[in-house]
Amino acid sequence: MDVPISRPATPPARPHHQFTDDGRRVREVLSYARRGSRFTDRQQRHWDAHAAHWVIPDEAVDDPGFDLATWFGREAPLIVEIGSGVGEATGPLAAARPDCNVLAFEVWRPGVAEALGHVAAAGAAHVRFLGVDAVWSLEHLLGSASLHELWTFFPDPWPKKRHHKRRLITPAFAGLAADRLEPGGCWRLATDWSAYAGQIREVLDAVPMLEGGVVERWPDRPSTRFERRGLAAGRAPMDLAYRRSP
Repeated sequence: MDVPISRPATPPARPHHQFTDDGRRVREVLSYARRGSRFTDRQQRHWDAHAAHWVIPDEAVDDPGFDLATWFGREAPLIVEIGSGVGEATGPLAAARPDCNVLAFEVWRPGVAEALGHVAAAGAAHVRFLGVDAVWSLEHLLGSASLHELWTFFPDPWPKKRHHKRRLITPAFAGLAADRLEPGGCWRLATDWSAYAGQIREVLDAVPMLEGGVVERWPDRPSTRFERRGLAAGRAPMDLAYRRSP
């Protein structure tokens, strides 16, 4: 006799699963792929020095009483970066915004270890890293109008047509992100794939709460290895900025 499988009230964050109506788990299409976890000696030193203070353990989000502010030790306007990579932009941008809490999502653990070094060098002790799914986290951990800013720099373009469904910027995510921005809050994006830039504009222009488009390169945004790699390959970066309407 089959035993019915009950669907949890909140799907697990690791891995991110969807459930059928009868409670069966279905692997969800994600916008990222987890890569290797081996640290270099330098990354290990950064991790050992800073992870205990600046990295939120994945399992912490499973606590029904999870409170993000406690991991920062203060209440402050919240900035979220999705896909911080090795932290080349995270450290300097956060250091210039000491009055904000900065939550950086990155699933690549060696990248987080490298980013800890950049954050430490910038003196940005108000950054926290989280390695669970960012879409799940915005949906389940953050409330409406809770974000001061959202940064999405050089998200994986998934250039092959059969992989386009894995791109982060979709109508569903754009609607969620717009709701999480405070009125007047800004979503800054950059990509060096022109086709993806076109899709981003099409998707975000269709969100009633958002206003914006292509802008001049944000002067605050440091150049990263991903941007330099694209330039070397002949791809010109494009910056976009959208604000939630008041």
